[in-house]
Amino acid sequence: MELTRCTSCLQYPPALVPPALRHQTTPKPNLRTTPSTNATVSTTRMVVKARGGGGGGADEAETAVIEKPKVSKRFQVSEGHPAPFGATLRDGGVNFAIYSANAVSATLCLIALSDLHQNKVTEKIPLDPLSNKTGDVWHVFLKGDFEDTLYGYMFDGEFSPEKGHFYDASKVLLDPYAKAVISRGEFGALGPEDNCWPQMAGMVPTFEDQFDWEGDLPLRYPQRDLIIYEMHVRGYTRHESSGIQFPGTYRGVVEKLDHLKELGVNCIELMPCHEFNELEYYSYNSVLGDYKLNFWGYSTINYFSPMIRYSSSGISNCGRDAINEFKYLIKEAHKRRIEVIMDVVFNHTAEGNEKGPILSFRGVDNSVYYMLAPKGEYYNYSGCGNTFNCNHPVVRQFILDCLRYWVTEMHVDGFRFDLASIMTRSSSLWDLVNVYGDCIEGDLITTGTPLSTPPLIDMLSNDPILRGVKLIAEAWDTGGLYQVGRFPHWGIWSEWNGKYRDIVRQFIKGTEGFSGAFAECLCGSPNLYQEGGRKPWNSVNFVCAHDGFTLADLVSYNNKHNIANGEDNNDGESHNNSWNCGQEGEFASISVKKLRKRQMRNFFLCLMVSQGVPMICMGDEYGHTKGGNNNTYCHDNYINYFRWDKKEESSSDLFRFFCLMTKFRRECESLGLNDFPTAQRLQWHGHTPGKPDWSDTSRFVAFTLIDSVKGEIYVAFNTSHLPVTITLPERPGYRWEPLVDTSKPTPFDFLSKEVPERDIAIKQYAQFLDSNLYPMLSYSSIILLLSPDENA
Repeated sequence: MELTRCTSCLQYPPALVPPALRHQTTPKPNLRTTPSTNATVSTTRMVVKARGGGGGGADEAETAVIEKPKVSKRFQVSEGHPAPFGATLRDGGVNFAIYSANAVSATLCLIALSDLHQNKVTEKIPLDPLSNKTGDVWHVFLKGDFEDTLYGYMFDGEFSPEKGHFYDASKVLLDPYAKAVISRGEFGALGPEDNCWPQMAGMVPTFEDQFDWEGDLPLRYPQRDLIIYEMHVRGYTRHESSGIQFPGTYRGVVEKLDHLKELGVNCIELMPCHEFNELEYYSYNSVLGDYKLNFWGYSTINYFSPMIRYSSSGISNCGRDAINEFKYLIKEAHKRRIEVIMDVVFNHTAEGNEKGPILSFRGVDNSVYYMLAPKGEYYNYSGCGNTFNCNHPVVRQFILDCLRYWVTEMHVDGFRFDLASIMTRSSSLWDLVNVYGDCIEGDLITTGTPLSTPPLIDMLSNDPILRGVKLIAEAWDTGGLYQVGRFPHWGIWSEWNGKYRDIVRQFIKGTEGFSGAFAECLCGSPNLYQEGGRKPWNSVNFVCAHDGFTLADLVSYNNKHNIANGEDNNDGESHNNSWNCGQEGEFASISVKKLRKRQMRNFFLCLMVSQGVPMICMGDEYGHTKGGNNNTYCHDNYINYFRWDKKEESSSDLFRFFCLMTKFRRECESLGLNDFPTAQRLQWHGHTPGKPDWSDTSRFVAFTLIDSVKGEIYVAFNTSHLPVTITLPERPGYRWEPLVDTSKPTPFDFLSKEVPERDIAIKQYAQFLDSNLYPMLSYSSIILLLSPDENA
C-alpha cells in the first residue's frame, strides 16, 4: 500500500555518520583485516559485508568499516554468549545479546547516569563480527563496576526505507529486552531543553537486585469466579481527594487496594504499564488551557520495562526501585486475594509510521519487527501508524519471552491483549516452509492474511508457563478483522465480548428487537462460544470500558462531547447505543436524574447476573462522569481521575448497590457456572410464567435459576416505558420475597439484612406477593428469592 513518505529521512544526514562508518558498495563479498594507520587508537580495522535488501535477493552487498574492540579501561571484555537475549547476570559479570540480522556493525554503548541527560555516551564497545556474533545475534560479556551505568546499542547498515531498513549509526537504541528504561523521572515533565523525546537507555542488572516476595504464590482463581476491575494506575489515585502519600503511582494503588476489597472485585486489569512516553502527543490544548498527553499509554516503547514514571521513586537506582515498586503492588494485591492482569499492546509500538522516531525496534531491525509492504511501507492494522510483525519467528519468540518474564519475575496473573486480532495475521515475508516445515501447494498467503492457526497464538496457548495464566483477547483490530466468538482459542483464550456490550446497551435502553439476543447474553453467549467448545467464562462481559462512555455518561448523553480533546469533536466513536433519559447532559430535572440512577442499576444488575466474567470500569461504582467525552486518551486531569470525594458521597447510594450486587454474585453458586445453563436449571418467563415473549416488540425478559445456595432466584427486566404487573411462577409451600428492585430509592433498592425497617418494606409487597404477583415500574429490574411460606 502507498503511504505518505518522509522525504527528509530517505538518506543519512552526512554530519551524523562517522567517516569510518560510511558505506562502500563493492561487487563481491569480502572479509579481511587491515592494520590501522591511526596511531592514537590501538585497534584493528575491518571491512564487513552485509547481505543486500534483507530479502534474500541478489542486491549488491553493503560494507562498513568498523573498529575491532580495544581493551576497555573500566571493563574486562570478552566474546560473550548469544543467549539469552538482553543484559543478563552470569559468571560474575553481565552478558549482552541482541538480535539484528541486517546490521553490518554493532556497538554496545555504556552510559553513566550523569551523562544520560547530556546525550553523552560514556564508553563505546564495538563488537567484532567474528568473535562477538553468532548467526544473527550480536553479543559481548563484560566484567566491571556497573554502578549507575545504563546501556544501549548503535547499529550501522543500510538506510533504505523502500527496502525496509532504517539503520542510523548516530542513534543510541534501546535494547528490546531491556528490563527498565531510563529517561525522564517525573510524569509529564519535559526533558532537557524541553525535549519530549530525550535520550533513553536500559538498566544494567547487578547482583544486588533483590526483592522479598515473602512467599508470594499465584492465586490461580478459576476464571469463572473472577470479577474484574479495569484500572488506570495514575488515574486511580492522582486526584487530591485520594488523600494518600504517593498519588498516581504503584504505591498509591496499594494504599487504596482496600477499596477494591470493599467493592468485591478479585482481579485488577491494569491499563498499559509497559514503558511509554506520555509526552508523545504533547501540545497545548486551548480548550482546557493545559497540555495534551498520552494518558492511556497504548503506545509502547519497551515491553519488559514497567512504566517508570508510575513509580514514586522515578529513575532512582537506575529503575530498580521502580521494578520493585511494581512487584510490591502485585504482592500486596495477592495478600488481599486480588489477582492482577496486564493490558498489553503487541499490535504496534510508539515508533509510528516512517515519520516516527527511531527508538528501538526500527533501528535494530525494522524489516523483522514490523509488518511491511513490498516497498517498505508500514501496514497499519492498528490505526497507529505501524503493525507489529507478531507471527515472524523472531518476533513471536520475543513476545513469548516477554510474557514469561512478567509471569515468572513480576508474578502477574494474566494478560489482556489489545487489538489481539493483529496477532492472528500473517507476518511480512510469510513463508509456509519456514513456519510449518512444509509448503501447501497453491496456498498463497499474503501479508496480513488472518490465519486459522496463528503460530504466535499456538505458542502462547501451549506454553507450559502461560497455560496457567489468564489470556484475554480484544478480538478485533482497526483493519476490519472482527473475531468475537471466533478468535483462535485452544480452549483457554477468553474474549472481551463487544457484542455483549452492544446488545445489553440496546435492550436496557428499550430498543425493540433485542429480547432474544439479550437472553443469550444472560446465558454467557452460547451462540458465540458453545459451538467452538468454549465455556461461559470465555466471555468477558462489560457494559463500559476505558474507551467510550462511562456508565453515568451512557445514561446522560445521546451524543459524544469531545470538544475538550481539541479535535473539533471529530474523534471518538459516534455510535454509542446510549440514551440520555430525556435530557442531554449532566444538568437535568429531578425525574430524569432518578431514571438515570435506575438505568445505571439496571446495567449493573444485568452484568452481575449474567453467566461469564463481569468487568467493571474504574469509577463506574460511584457514577464518574467525563462530561460526555468518550475518547479521553489525552487528559491528565480531573476528567480521567478517580474522584474519591464523589465515591464518599455515593457510599450509601450507588456504591452500596455495587458492593451488595458483587457480594450476591459471589454467594450464588449458579451465577458463575462452568458450563452453559440448561432447561434443568433455567426457565424463561414472560409477564406470565413459562411464556417468554421473544417477539421484536418485546421489552421484557425474565428467568428463574436453580441455585444450590439460594434455592431459586427470579430475575426480571422491564425495559418498556410502561409499568407492568407480572405473575410469578407458583412454588407450593414457598413464597417469593423481594431482594432487589432498581425502581426503589436507596436503601430499599437492595433489601439486605442491615436495612432498617426491612421487614416493613417487605410487608408492603404482601398484597401482591400473596397473589403471586409483582408490580414493576418502567425501566426497572428485580431479583426475588424463594423462601418457605410460613402460612402455607
